[in-house]
Amino acid sequence: MVSYRTTTQIVADLLDATEQTGQEGIRITHLLSKANLSHSRLSGFIKNLTGSGLINKIQFDGTNTFVITQRGREYLESYRKFSSIAESFGLEL
Repeated sequence: MVSYRTTTQIVADLLDATEQTGQEGIRITHLLSKANLSHSRLSGFIKNLTGSGLINKIQFDGTNTFVITQRGREYLESYRKFSSIAESFGLEL
């Protein structure tokens, strides 16, 4: 059986990939490969994440770089805690 990621899991994957790059940020092409999403699907997620204040978009020399915000770190930490609790009860998110 193929298991698909939920929207919440995709958001966590995007935030995790962005967090790993630190203050340098991550470019869209690297984010595409790390998140394993199509460009059009990623664009929708980026719009939602920037609109929610979970990541910031920095434009430099015509390229977009994304950096996780403090709010994004807090969201990711809460997701990890909740995921851990759910697993301890044998549940999948």
